[in-house]
Amino acid sequence: MISLTEAARISGVSASTLKRWAGARVIPVRDGRWTTAAAAQARVVARMRERGHSLEDLRRAVRDGRLAFGYVEDLIPGARERPIGRAEAAAQTGLEEELIERVMTLLGTPTALEGTLNEQDVNAIESMGAVLGAGFPLVALLQLVRVYAQSIRKIAEAEVRLFHLYVHEPLIRQGVDALEMAEEMEGLARDLLPLTSPLMQYIHERYLRFYIEQDVVGHMEVDFGGMRQMGRVQMAFCFVDLTGFVRYTEEEGDEEALDLIERFIETVEATLPAEALVVKTIGDEVMIVSPDPVTLTEWAVGFLTLFKERPQPRVGIHFGRAVYRDGDYFGTDVNLTHRVVARALGGEVMVTTAVADAIGGSGYLEFDPIGRVELKGFPEPAELLVAHAREPEDRT
Repeated sequence: MISLTEAARISGVSASTLKRWAGARVIPVRDGRWTTAAAAQARVVARMRERGHSLEDLRRAVRDGRLAFGYVEDLIPGARERPIGRAEAAAQTGLEEELIERVMTLLGTPTALEGTLNEQDVNAIESMGAVLGAGFPLVALLQLVRVYAQSIRKIAEAEVRLFHLYVHEPLIRQGVDALEMAEEMEGLARDLLPLTSPLMQYIHERYLRFYIEQDVVGHMEVDFGGMRQMGRVQMAFCFVDLTGFVRYTEEEGDEEALDLIERFIETVEATLPAEALVVKTIGDEVMIVSPDPVTLTEWAVGFLTLFKERPQPRVGIHFGRAVYRDGDYFGTDVNLTHRVVARALGGEVMVTTAVADAIGGSGYLEFDPIGRVELKGFPEPAELLVAHAREPEDRT
């Protein structure tokens, strides 16, 4: 139970408006007893009213159970915590106000507008302060925070979308009473929530162990080859896209094109070798990196055999160095790779001599030189080759 004043603070809606909405039965308030769930629902009602929806529309949504989400306030507290100003947070954590605001902005919290944090925010910032105090560079910490925020934001979005599709919507279709629906969803969410942190920690530790080992091996190979260049990482860079995708979209329509992209990206992710990683997707294009140009090129050649119909994928691969920042890779070698894929035909794996040299003799792959090719933005032509699988009788 909370007071009407506290409900107004949590929801951002005046007390008089809250009482009016409760009387209109768009907020679940019984016998004048306010709860955090009711305040949370009032926040959504306020947003819907700002978008022009009538109270009758919202009453109907309540009856259908579409606003049955207030239970989240009890499962994931935060809104009811005492607000803390940035100046107080700075005094408590020992960090400057400007840095606190920058961190919270990276996390997606509009402190520039709100001007306040809560106890969870301050505890998290204190932990970051301890990391900085231990000697971790600020620029690296800010990049790490940005990557965490981007990744976990996607996880949270997927959790909510899937819960809605596979739990909430079926209950609505079954015509379950709104109160019963809220109780059932709360029970299921309460059972699922304890699983998320241990599962994420387990997955994180598995990948952390794997990439630490990959990093050690990569650094040793660079040192042995005398190719160390501080501040850069050596990787095989790969771009894959669909040839003729714009025309396909015009002929088949947006929905069919979107389905195709989803299948294409899912196939990429499902077939990649363990050490390779999807860095980002932009429309029908996927950027991949791997410390091993051999397995990446072998994968690319095999991957293209999975697509017999248009639009066919094409692949460009280069082996070089790049600056790593915020989970992405930047530099001339990355740009070069992007130009290489643009010169490939549908169904082709186009590589640079750096890739062919790094692979050397291969019992699976062979390379057909196509000569020196002009690449946009590069002053000198590049030697390019088409990689493909050896004929069975040629393999040793």
